[in-house]
Amino acid sequence: MNPSFEITIGSEVGEIPGVSARLEEAMREYGFSPEDILDTQLAVEEVITNIIVHGYRSPGNTIHLTCRFTGDMAVITVMDSAPRFDPLSLPEPELDGNIDDRKIGGLGIYLVRQVMDSLSYTYENDKNILTLQKKKSS
Repeated sequence: MNPSFEITIGSEVGEIPGVSARLEEAMREYGFSPEDILDTQLAVEEVITNIIVHGYRSPGNTIHLTCRFTGDMAVITVMDSAPRFDPLSLPEPELDGNIDDRKIGGLGIYLVRQVMDSLSYTYENDKNILTLQKKKSS
């Protein structure tokens, strides 16, 4: 059985644990390792948090998420109607130097890039669409 799912949530951080639990359940059912599941949860939580905090900036909006499984891959698509923003256009953070000299924040998308196998962004019909792919580890 394929545990793919779709879910629409409100733009409130309190919605994130439910998405994370649903993702864990589906990925476990499809045979992903605990490490792969944690990596994917981290990435999806970061993406949704960024949409809520930096995109919408207020409750009353929605975020649509689909999770599909094909072969050895989980494909998660996150769609929102916040102002157009391509998170993949952000430069890599400067990781050298003293940590005390760094401004707070700015590592979220970097972490998402590190834990996922593939990311892509499109903007269609006034919607930001970010697709994340995670391959089962051997």
